[in-house]
Amino acid sequence: MMRAELIFIPSPGVGHLASAVEFAKLLAGRDERISVSILIMKFPFDFNTGPLVQNLKKEAPERIAFVDIPDLDETTRIELMSLPRMSFFTSFIESQRPLVRDIVTTILKRSESGKLGGFVIDMFCASMIDVANEFNAPAYVFFTSGAAFLSLKFYIQNLKDKQSKEISDYKDSDADLSVPGFINPVPVKVLPSVMLTKEGSAFVIGVARRLREAKAILVNTVWEMEAYAIKALADDENTPLIHHVGPIINFTTGGVTTDKKKSEEDIVSWLDSQPPLSVVYLCFGSMGSFDREQVTEIAQALELSGQCFLWSLRRPSQEKEKMKPPTDYEDYNEVLPEGFLERTSRIGKVIGWAPQVTILSHPSVGGFVSHCGWNSTLESIWCGVPMATWPLSAEQQINAFQLVKELRIAVEIKMDYRKDHFTNEPTEVLTAHVIERGIRCVMDGKTEIRSRMKEMKDKCREATVKAGTSYTSLGQFIEPIIDNIR
Repeated sequence: MMRAELIFIPSPGVGHLASAVEFAKLLAGRDERISVSILIMKFPFDFNTGPLVQNLKKEAPERIAFVDIPDLDETTRIELMSLPRMSFFTSFIESQRPLVRDIVTTILKRSESGKLGGFVIDMFCASMIDVANEFNAPAYVFFTSGAAFLSLKFYIQNLKDKQSKEISDYKDSDADLSVPGFINPVPVKVLPSVMLTKEGSAFVIGVARRLREAKAILVNTVWEMEAYAIKALADDENTPLIHHVGPIINFTTGGVTTDKKKSEEDIVSWLDSQPPLSVVYLCFGSMGSFDREQVTEIAQALELSGQCFLWSLRRPSQEKEKMKPPTDYEDYNEVLPEGFLERTSRIGKVIGWAPQVTILSHPSVGGFVSHCGWNSTLESIWCGVPMATWPLSAEQQINAFQLVKELRIAVEIKMDYRKDHFTNEPTEVLTAHVIERGIRCVMDGKTEIRSRMKEMKDKCREATVKAGTSYTSLGQFIEPIIDNIR
């Protein structure tokens, strides 16, 4: 059987890697004529993705191969590590291009029954489109955020290219922007921090220009959730074809080690002992953490609310320049207020690493205080758990705005909170009163938010089954790939 070989080039970040592998599994499971080679980049510092990759390999079907890109030589590694953070990632991806070219050449030489069907490239690796062009193969972009955020990127680019306006000039203004992918005017204060610096906006604009070169963009979203944004993208004649193929969710990355399996069992056992919809879950993603002062305010808010809680509390990395992820505490008492664990022992549980989908799926969980990363957003919607928005970095502020104002399936703790790895701006401290108010609001069973979230959950699940909108859109992506190998 002749097969279409797809070359996946995901970004090395945990969320991007997991989503890319799930998408590859979805494609391979949909059509047996598709095989996938996933190229694994490794940052020149330890980003804790090794265990994740090993787990993903175990779960992948036979027609998905993982290919490690060789480590960089010491000279290149040192040069990259000396670069400013904004320049680092662009230069790192550029350093991978000749290695990717050599690997793909080898893959094609040894493939007796496969024909190159194209490259599926992460949204942050758009310069790899040049490699696809060298092989005369179509380049598809896998966009791991939502359609509204994609429309914002193109809006920023058009602002520069067609109106000669710099989005960074709006920093600190109270302006509202008419972004085609949003129903409501978008306040500048909820734009990603990276867009509000000259260097950062130049990076965003450069990426947007490259994205327009793709044959199609595969967005991890659902028509029923983002129809307005998807239509706005389709109306832009310079935008590639958009396929809405979500929600793509990794359900099985938990339990990588024996310790984590036991931790998951303990968490589930505790949740089993709680009443339905009684627990608020607090988690801020793979990169989310707070200093002692903010941790104290969260702890006070939980005590004041009297709410049952499950809190994923992580230790901030001490190596900010390397963007190292947070780690687990050995003793939570070193950061929590004195006596907090004893006073809340009957109603709360503090944890480190969290098996998130398992937690959100549990019937006792009634609300989610979240950083609003797109993967976490989709997981919360899939499980029908209302959210309280507390964004930190990346595109999380605009996601929070979309959840609260556009979709109305979340309440606001603070939409424009910022704790960004790239800008090093001072971080404000949210008070216990503000946090408590958000917790009470998201756990209020009388609000319409819970019913709207339940409705969105049902629509997202229906989209993935046969004849559903995402199922159909995925088929429209696969069809020309298969036609090319006949």
